[in-house]
Amino acid sequence: MDRHPRSIYLLSPKQLSPETIAVAFAKTSRSPESFREIAAGLTDEKSAEFHEKWVVGYGHQSVAEHAVLHIAIENVSRLAIESIESNRLASYTEKSTRYQKWDPDGYYSPTEVIAGRHGELYRQTCEMLFNVYHESLAPVRAVVQQRSPRKEGEKDARWDGRIRSKYVDVCRFLLPAAALANLGMTANARVLEHAIRKLLSHPLREVREIGQGIKQVSQEEVPTLVKYADQVPYLAGTDAALARRANDMTLARADTRVGLYNNVEMLTLVDYTRDAEDRVLAAGLYRFASLEFQQALAWVKAASPEQRHELAAECLSRLDKWDTPLRELEHVAYTFDVLMDQGAYFEVKRHRMMTQTPQQLTCDLGYARPRLIDEAGFRERYDEAMERAGEAYQLLAAPNPDTASYLVPNAFNRRLLMTLNLREAFHFCELRSAANAHFSVRRLAARMAEMIRQTHPLLAAYMRLPQGLDWREIQTEHFSQCK
Repeated sequence: MDRHPRSIYLLSPKQLSPETIAVAFAKTSRSPESFREIAAGLTDEKSAEFHEKWVVGYGHQSVAEHAVLHIAIENVSRLAIESIESNRLASYTEKSTRYQKWDPDGYYSPTEVIAGRHGELYRQTCEMLFNVYHESLAPVRAVVQQRSPRKEGEKDARWDGRIRSKYVDVCRFLLPAAALANLGMTANARVLEHAIRKLLSHPLREVREIGQGIKQVSQEEVPTLVKYADQVPYLAGTDAALARRANDMTLARADTRVGLYNNVEMLTLVDYTRDAEDRVLAAGLYRFASLEFQQALAWVKAASPEQRHELAAECLSRLDKWDTPLRELEHVAYTFDVLMDQGAYFEVKRHRMMTQTPQQLTCDLGYARPRLIDEAGFRERYDEAMERAGEAYQLLAAPNPDTASYLVPNAFNRRLLMTLNLREAFHFCELRSAANAHFSVRRLAARMAEMIRQTHPLLAAYMRLPQGLDWREIQTEHFSQCK
């Protein structure tokens, strides 16, 4: 009989507090007892004392990763959601602009704007954008209905459900960043403390208030692990200093900005690992060979083209539809400078395994117009809404560019610097180029895949992309104007 039988079980949050579960896991490093025995000897008070000593006092923060919370956050602006979702190791699900329609009054009104001289302009601009959004739904839906007629015996609700994303996808370009949404957040206490500190250091009052709210409700479950989360002077001070430097640089180049923006590319490959294919193939061998990496790399570099193709096939040819490529692809990276509409950015920001540096949301880089807007006879109304939003943004941006971003519709373009490894590039390009992806981000993913294939064809040939995918065709089909 096995004296040490295998045992796998849950420490349930229905029975134990998150802080107690974290302590039970932490104590196993020095206790021979089972997790059940450790947990049975703990109380909330003893758990708090443990965390106060080891996590807070001695900085053993990894212990806090075992305390997991699920936080519901409702009626916050989509601009604030960007800050909430900027934490790489948390998980989020948010209200979709693709499958839901927004209420006419479903927008956030920042106190610092409403109480000022531009308060009425802010309210009028949000109401105008929401009104035009709702006006656009019927004519755009009519065009989609013509292309996707009702099936025999299909009821109205079923028909609308089948085609809703196709017309809501287009009309959502009109929604401003002030639009309210709900999201669910799952994070461990270590990540949560970091997130709260960032939120409390943000320039927007709404974001700071959200940070305080998250801290308050979190302390009900993990009173010790997040109680010291506070504003970070380093973050606030550094952001303010860099913003001043960037503003000086922008003003110095003001005479060249218009021409620069008009000719900019959607996607620019700024930098990449030059010997990426050699490195991935060498890393694949390294795991199984008694060699130094430089020796494996030298062998790959000296290999014949046939040997390199065979080795690449060994690494990637067995990929099935739901398989993830080997981790060795993470040894190489790409940096892209991206110009995309805000709606597309809201899809891209979910890919938190990559490193993202977004610029502030503005009305300075032009806006996109879906072709269905033109076909629905709604172009003039759409352009008028964009122009009015842009004018209101400029007035609000003079005293406070942070709060002015609330008024920017999804149609306006934004810059993002993104660095990702090849494994993440496989995931991003395959997921976002799928037929059911939003056309804005689908165009971007298709272009990225094309550029990576041109740069490293040996490995990127194994990306599982739709047959005949062409970003130019996506752009021509779905956009009458991109910037």
